[in-house]
Amino acid sequence: MAAARQSIAFFEQAGPEHGPNDETLLYAKRDVKLLTPLPDPASLRDFFAFEQHVATVFGQRGVPAEWYQIPVYYKSGHHNLIGTDEEAAWPSFTQQFDYELELAAVIGKKGSDIPVNRAAEYIAGFMVMNDFSARDIQRQEMKVRLGPAKGKDWCTALGPCLVTSDEIGDPYDLRMTARINGELWSEGNSGAMHWKFEQMIAFLSMNDTICPGDIIGSGTVGTGCGLELDRWVKRGDVMELEIENIGVLRNRVV
Repeated sequence: MAAARQSIAFFEQAGPEHGPNDETLLYAKRDVKLLTPLPDPASLRDFFAFEQHVATVFGQRGVPAEWYQIPVYYKSGHHNLIGTDEEAAWPSFTQQFDYELELAAVIGKKGSDIPVNRAAEYIAGFMVMNDFSARDIQRQEMKVRLGPAKGKDWCTALGPCLVTSDEIGDPYDLRMTARINGELWSEGNSGAMHWKFEQMIAFLSMNDTICPGDIIGSGTVGTGCGLELDRWVKRGDVMELEIENIGVLRNRVV
């Protein structure tokens, strides 16, 4: 981070665009392709933190009392990650491709048995997360009380960049939107999270260790997926998930 800040300061002071051998030092955004900020993290755990989403998913059955007692999560595939403007391949095993609008936190330092009031110190920064879901396969998995597994871990999009904690502002007051082919489908705010990242970290680290680069997903914001809306993306659709102070994570379904 110190080196990054030093480099930024250099160019803010009108640093040259080219080096002594005419090598390019400063690139225009249009000339580069952003990869996912963390291409191979040690782990990806996704929580279920927004009450509106939980209530919609459970419907008439009602939210389980246990959801209010502990911040539950599942372990997703942490190798199959893509970044912004990369294509999201429709899996051969599903007929119901879905997007999920989430805020992701990245762990910045190693720790265990972390109290809630110290947990924010362990967050390096935040990203937009699109937790792609194969809803029909997920439905089958959940009926046998395991998963989600194959319904989730075949691909996840993260990006467009990692915004550090000192620059994000209030992580619990960020507007979250999803646009499909330019049309607004989902809109919410990170402040609606019932379980905060500090509580998630405290729960995760109980008799366990969190490490730099571990990713924690917030779960889907209310209205933040096709399942809640009964609207489904199709091949060729462009998904644009945006979170205030971070940016737009854009992927096309192919």
